[in-house]
Amino acid sequence: MTQITEDSIRSAIQHVDWKGKNIVSDGMIVGMTFSQEEQGTKVNLIVEVEPGKNAELDELKKRIDDAIVSVDGVCASAVIFTAHKGGDHKHEHRSHDRKQAPEKLRFPNIQRIIAVASGKGGVGKSTTAVNLAAAFAQKGLRTGLMDADIYGPSIPRLMGLSGTLSQDDNGLVEPLERDGIKVMSMGFMIDEDQPMIWRGPMVSGAIMQFFKDGDWGDLDVLVVDLPPGTGDAQLTLAQSIPLAGAVIVSTPQDIALLDARKALEMFRKTDVPILGIIENMSYFECPHCREHTNIFGHGGAKAEAEKLKVPFLGEIPLDIEIRQKSDSGAPLTLSAPENTISAIYRAIADKIWTA
Repeated sequence: MTQITEDSIRSAIQHVDWKGKNIVSDGMIVGMTFSQEEQGTKVNLIVEVEPGKNAELDELKKRIDDAIVSVDGVCASAVIFTAHKGGDHKHEHRSHDRKQAPEKLRFPNIQRIIAVASGKGGVGKSTTAVNLAAAFAQKGLRTGLMDADIYGPSIPRLMGLSGTLSQDDNGLVEPLERDGIKVMSMGFMIDEDQPMIWRGPMVSGAIMQFFKDGDWGDLDVLVVDLPPGTGDAQLTLAQSIPLAGAVIVSTPQDIALLDARKALEMFRKTDVPILGIIENMSYFECPHCREHTNIFGHGGAKAEAEKLKVPFLGEIPLDIEIRQKSDSGAPLTLSAPENTISAIYRAIADKIWTA
């Protein structure tokens, strides 16, 4: 079988132009990976484009697709567009101005969209998002899970999923699926070790395409794992997507709570309901004597919730089985539903769904 290389793909699409720019020579290709299928090689391409009308982008996608599949040995392609707004970041300074907020998109097939957020990294937000999605699915809800953490997409590893996203005849991106949960992540489009060196508007563009071009079908709930912080990705989601609410994840320590407060206030300023705060790594229970050790302190998130007048959803302990199941791609709530911590995730999911 013919070996497919980046050079051979770039050569095949070097004649494709977009708004006076060549997608190859003008550096519009920002990501390319390959996956081996039974019929040959599938090419996954991420292209940075200026914003355009849907019909124009559909035509550009078709031209790129046709050129790629003409290469000997290529069986299919998946093209993801991410929008770059010309380097003008002035909109970021007025992003909290509600008068400047864009009209929110409509997704009639998705009943509830819930964002899982944190003020800083390392607090277990993605692990929490995965287990909450699993808990929703176990309630019998049609569930989706979207990894909006473009810089550090960990959902594929946590869900034990591998493969690449594909597009149907209508250009919709089809999620991968596990245990009835539909999953979408940029991690399916790039190598695990490949860094995403993107500007803020590019990240926002990729996230919006997952929403607009994702073939989610009919969902009762879509859980969105946001990147940590309060940057472009979070603002784009809060201002453009009809969120049912946001869940804030934090550890009990003061420095984490300080950043969690900023994340919470960002959602408040963009009129997104706060469904509650979860205290993760709340305590460590000795497996031998059952004594609790408060490694990061304890009760800080509950106190913060009371102070800010938002619901406190519960405490999740620091537990080795959560880490082991996460690393092996077998989320605790799915692989060990009888576990007491799985019951905690389900209880939190019940509170969120009731809210």
